[in-house]
Amino acid sequence: MSFRTQPAPVARPNRCQLFGPGSRPAIFEKMAGSAADVINLDLEDSVAPSDKDSARKNVIDAIGTIDWGNKTLSVRINGLDTPFWYRDVVDLLENASERLDLIMIPKVGCAADLYAVDALVTAIEAAKGRQKKLGFEVIIESAAGIAHVEEIAAASPRLQAMSLGAADFAASMGMATTGIGGTQENYYMLREGAKYWSDPWHWAQAAIVAACRTHGVLPVDGPFGDFSDDDGFRAQALRSATLGMVGKWAIHPKQVTLANEVFTPTQEAVTEAREILAAMEEAKARGEGATTYKGKLIDIASIKQAEVIVRQAEMIAG
Repeated sequence: MSFRTQPAPVARPNRCQLFGPGSRPAIFEKMAGSAADVINLDLEDSVAPSDKDSARKNVIDAIGTIDWGNKTLSVRINGLDTPFWYRDVVDLLENASERLDLIMIPKVGCAADLYAVDALVTAIEAAKGRQKKLGFEVIIESAAGIAHVEEIAAASPRLQAMSLGAADFAASMGMATTGIGGTQENYYMLREGAKYWSDPWHWAQAAIVAACRTHGVLPVDGPFGDFSDDDGFRAQALRSATLGMVGKWAIHPKQVTLANEVFTPTQEAVTEAREILAAMEEAKARGEGATTYKGKLIDIASIKQAEVIVRQAEMIAG
């Protein structure tokens, strides 16, 4: 372990982030009543340019009038390459209630992007006397974003979460696909005449997880476009969870249950993790640094793995 230990990310559930357009206020109550841990009210891609102003007003009103329970409430602002983002930030910070927890910054390409938004947010908070400091989450959606992913993860103490946005990322990388996440038909290996499909998003996800874990940020998988394909969503979510991501987006209400199912440790997994911790405590009492559990070697590293599962289960239960 390095002399500089990895900081812990914010301790809150982030199994599912449910998105809804700011231009459709009729669905906000349903979003608030969903089982998602995080609600993302969107001012960006799902809102037409002609609806940006009205969507922003809808969102500002909803933040203070709807009962969001104990959910984390976030608003995705427009990209920094648009004429809309500064007004999103100014109006949200000057007019929305302090129930707002986060803003999501899309298409972040370098640390300076976060610096710019942080500077504006900090000035408005000071000017308006806001007591609750706003958190950030970002989306990696470009070649520049993945190339600078570690400096982005370290760019602001406000940063809580980072997601992979597959569609814009694919476009920026020049990938020959129109799918949003999941298996890609032409990305396969051939052995003895049989096709084996691998995951084209794996390397980008792994880079995001490593950067996030280094700097105490929650790594989150982004959207899965085919909301009619439950098995495909579940398969990608399971891969993401195995890599170390803590949750996934839902772009349709039916995906909330799937995400929560994958990113909630099963009772069997929690029981096994507790048994591993107990077995290692017994080994420690005997002066041993390792022991066996169900025929497998376990050691100090096993403690760390088991503690991840137990902490996650306790946080969700709490």
